[in-house]
Amino acid sequence: MRERQRLRLGILALVSVVLLGALPLYFGLRTLSHDPVFDTLDALSVPSWAATKTVDNVSGSRWCLQDCRLRERTVESQKAWKETAQAYEAALSRDGWQRWKVSRCPEQKVKGTYTCWRRDELTLDLWVREPTCVPPPVEGEPAPSPPPAPAAGECTGSLVSVKVRNAIDDERTGPQPTTDPSLTGEDPYPTLTDDPLGESAPSPS
Repeated sequence: MRERQRLRLGILALVSVVLLGALPLYFGLRTLSHDPVFDTLDALSVPSWAATKTVDNVSGSRWCLQDCRLRERTVESQKAWKETAQAYEAALSRDGWQRWKVSRCPEQKVKGTYTCWRRDELTLDLWVREPTCVPPPVEGEPAPSPPPAPAAGECTGSLVSVKVRNAIDDERTGPQPTTDPSLTGEDPYPTLTDDPLGESAPSPS
């Protein structure tokens, strides 16, 4: 009897140790895998029609071990891109984000509206445009592949793309390249002449 009681007590003690160790480990791993920046985006007070479907992607390390963390979110909106952009910009302002007017925002010309924002140690890029619609397949040709981002139904509404980076990893927060000819060796604004070929006039001998 005593041996059975000892065995039961030993099993109970082992189960207790496993549970006490497993629960903190589970919540610890959950905390490490979850990015609080997405909680900040979830807390934006945008209308329900402006966030009907959300897709999140994460790359890099939160501690910038090799590459710093890049958070990307694509959201589907039921209304046109202009109204959707106004809703998101107003929500960002209310949440403490400051409009950031910087070069390379965007990197190249895009359709819709593209704005940049800063708050604390983060930078945010907001791109709102018309939805990406998949054209119908043409007879005799393979069907086009769907876009990676969620497309609004029947080509209505708009798509919202949000990119959040650490400010220290955003090249736009550092010194911007200058157009000083003494540093680049080229004059970005050369003197214009009447010569349509742009040839320099011969110097008098």
